[in-house]
Amino acid sequence: MRFIVMVKATAASEAGILPSPEMLAKMGAFNEQLAKAGALLAADGLQPSSKGARIKFTAGKPSVTDGPFAETKELIAGFWMLQFRSKQEAIEWLLRCPFTEEEVEIRQVYEPEDFAPG
Repeated sequence: MRFIVMVKATAASEAGILPSPEMLAKMGAFNEQLAKAGALLAADGLQPSSKGARIKFTAGKPSVTDGPFAETKELIAGFWMLQFRSKQEAIEWLLRCPFTEEEVEIRQVYEPEDFAPG
């Protein structure tokens, strides 16, 4: 099963403040453990929302809004795409993450076989 783990944005990540060298080293080691376990499919941090845009479709018509976006708690600062046998295994791995104040959300990704034919 594939899972996306979304790292929620913080005031610091939205200000474009990068993690400390110590935290980057800890995250690198954690990512290396995930890779060695065969679980890491992708991982990246995202630029602040001030450098992004949203496209909203209403009645089939798109409108574009440039960032930044006000609600930091609803923004994503980074992600992992991971592969595990179960949600519980994903949770067990993420409990080892070296974060101190961050919040992550774990969501299973639909696979083609989840959709019934037709």
